[in-house]
Amino acid sequence: MSVLTRTAAVSFLGLASAAAVALGTAGTASAAPTVSSTVTIQAQGTDLFGQVSSTNATCEANRTVVVFKQVGTRGGGDDIRFASDTTDADGDWNTGNTGTEGKFYAKVKRTELCKADFSPTIRATR
Repeated sequence: MSVLTRTAAVSFLGLASAAAVALGTAGTASAAPTVSSTVTIQAQGTDLFGQVSSTNATCEANRTVVVFKQVGTRGGGDDIRFASDTTDADGDWNTGNTGTEGKFYAKVKRTELCKADFSPTIRATR
């Protein structure tokens, strides 16, 4: 093997090792979320609102909350994705006045750091 070929082979192995380390580090960054979050839902008439709370402020702000309209038994696979909102800096969210009565529950989606959560079901009436 010539010096040039051997140098190229060593360089390639070095790059491959660096890539493997980078991928290994990226794999640990996507580990399971560890911080608990709690999402609530309330209704004033047909205005749906609530809050995401956590022991870590990062898990309260800028979280996506999805509101589901319950159809039949909760979790039966026929619930309808009804609305969504993003929490403000204090963890508050609000869909505004939906004009729709029924049973609703909220889900806050998980992030790299924060766990997902579901609220209890509430009933909205006019």
